Amino acid sequence: MSFCCGASMIGTKGTLKHYRTQVHNVPLLYCPVCQRIEVHYKVESEYEILAEYAHGDGEAEINFQDYVLEDEAEMFANCVSLESEDKLESVRNQIDMSLDLLGVAKGMGDKRWQVDLKRRLAVMSQKLEKLQHSKR
Repeated sequence: MSFCCGASMIGTKGTLKHYRTQVHNVPLLYCPVCQRIEVHYKVESEYEILAEYAHGDGEAEINFQDYVLEDEAEMFANCVSLESEDKLESVRNQIDMSLDLLGVAKGMGDKRWQVDLKRRLAVMSQKLEKLQHSKR
């Protein structure tokens, strides 16, 4: 499981720009709280090599899947949720996990972690409210 600012990151595929080259279908991890995006750690070195070669060859666009074969199910097996899943359910899972962690932080007496988790819960609650409002 990958974590960012305390939230578990969501597995997805997307496009990244490397100088002037767009690399499509790159396995990514996305933080729903701070919106940080990073290349999935299992293919990070492959991405860097492919992007550098494509840029060096002057390619405007390439498809990551054409060059690097990975088992998508295995790649995202440790992600709590995937972007393709229901966004409302994903946010609820993030809130549940943060509440569980808040209980752990309280048990440990870690005040700083508690404050961080409460901040994340506030952000995720706002996201949940927006999603519920948009479904109406």
